[in-house]
Amino acid sequence: MAKNVNAKIQRITEGTLVVGIDIAKYTHVARSVDWRGIELGKPLTFENTRTGLGNLEKWLENLKRSHSKDDVLIGMEPTGHYWMALAQYLRERGIPVVHVNPSHVKKSKELDDNSPTKNDVKDALTIARLVKDGRYAEPIIPTGVYAELRTGMNQRERLMEDMHRVKGRIHNWLDRFFPELVPTVFKDWDGKAALALLRQAWLPVDISEMAPEDVVHMWREADIKRGIGLKAAKKLVSCAQGSIGLREGSTMARQELQILMSQYDLIEQQLDQLEAQIAELLTEIPGAKQMLQIPGLGLSTVAGFLAEVGDLSLFTSWHQIRKLAGLNLKEDRSGMHKGQTVISKRGRARLRALLYRGVFFLVATNSEFKLLHQHYKKRVDNPLRPKQSLVALCGKLIRILYTVGTRRVDYDPIRALGPAYRSLTNPAA
Repeated sequence: MAKNVNAKIQRITEGTLVVGIDIAKYTHVARSVDWRGIELGKPLTFENTRTGLGNLEKWLENLKRSHSKDDVLIGMEPTGHYWMALAQYLRERGIPVVHVNPSHVKKSKELDDNSPTKNDVKDALTIARLVKDGRYAEPIIPTGVYAELRTGMNQRERLMEDMHRVKGRIHNWLDRFFPELVPTVFKDWDGKAALALLRQAWLPVDISEMAPEDVVHMWREADIKRGIGLKAAKKLVSCAQGSIGLREGSTMARQELQILMSQYDLIEQQLDQLEAQIAELLTEIPGAKQMLQIPGLGLSTVAGFLAEVGDLSLFTSWHQIRKLAGLNLKEDRSGMHKGQTVISKRGRARLRALLYRGVFFLVATNSEFKLLHQHYKKRVDNPLRPKQSLVALCGKLIRILYTVGTRRVDYDPIRALGPAYRSLTNPAA
């Protein structure tokens, strides 16, 4: 795998046919150049079907034969998810696929004709010439258990979004029809007793006519036997009798709550099932067991990290993963001017957000990360603001996960602290 621009340029030889493909949902456009950037043959427009991909293969073979090429390198923009099927088809036939940054295409499309014109045919040639110059990246396409894990984590993210949406609608329903339920009776509506009540789809008018003993009986039937009883039931009935919630449209209000609770229960069940499957997948990944033993690190963080990064053995350094997440630093310096140094954010936003959330929790629960957070904020040389410290700790977490995952070693608190161990544990020294 080429790691720098020089290696990428050396990958292109006189015998290489460089192809740029502009990806679309239904119809792609391909153009080819040689190692000097001279266009070879005519552009090809082909459909995103097996017949269309077969036409692409024939086009490539004709170009290789007519121009004496023995190698092909295909570049494309990672346009949404539309590139994935094409990339799989090509890789299965031994044709390497690389990615070109869409921002690079946008910035360089005027170099050839000094025109802001944009169309698929022009973009395909721009992509091909960027690949020829080594301006590409080799995509990490997960296979095997890593592909299963990424698909599973994508499903989990969508289910979590659905769950947040349903929870918001339940909040909305309570604000309209029973605003006193939270926090007068319950601290929140998603406790066991409150959920059992909501599943009954009772409106305040229904509860106000009930005896407290009937409410307690409902809780006991729902297998809630501790922590709540007659006292809470009396408070519930009293609040229902004085509720200011809406009373019109009560029939549809009950139905609305029934639908919302059935959606809530279904998504919760699907999440439990999915997380069990994800945990099973992690048992097949080397080093995942050791990662899960890091204090304060949960299943979702480890699984999300491996789903985004893939096989750690494909990386030679944790710095590459930091760059993949867009956490590498960028400078703003010219002559006497020195601007602020910030992270590049040129990487996977989902991975970056996952690491940040993981570090946020680690700082609260993991002793080593808590010490490092305080050290970064209070050190004499280059103290960091709290958010800067958390971003710096994201890099620390990447390094620990990479080391634990590749070497299959247990988490070591002293090594986690690194060179700062002595000053952190003995400030007077």
